[in-house]
Amino acid sequence: MHMIIILMYICICNAITERQVQAAVAEGASSLADLQAQLGVATCCGCCADTATEYLPGGRYVDQATTVQAAIPDFHRLVEKVALCA
Repeated sequence: MHMIIILMYICICNAITERQVQAAVAEGASSLADLQAQLGVATCCGCCADTATEYLPGGRYVDQATTVQAAIPDFHRLVEKVALCA
């Protein structure tokens, strides 16, 4: 069985993925300053600041953070099973 994981990068400069931003928001990040401090997003060229902000409370993608966070334990169990089979 092959599993393909697609990563969407929010911040290319610092290689910050959508999942990392979603996890930070789920863990309490509530401002761009929080994301900058925790992840380094939007600390280089700044082109990703608007997109990262959309994952914060009140943003367009805020509901996705809860969905992703709820799926993380299942993903980790799957990874553990795959590792045991390898």
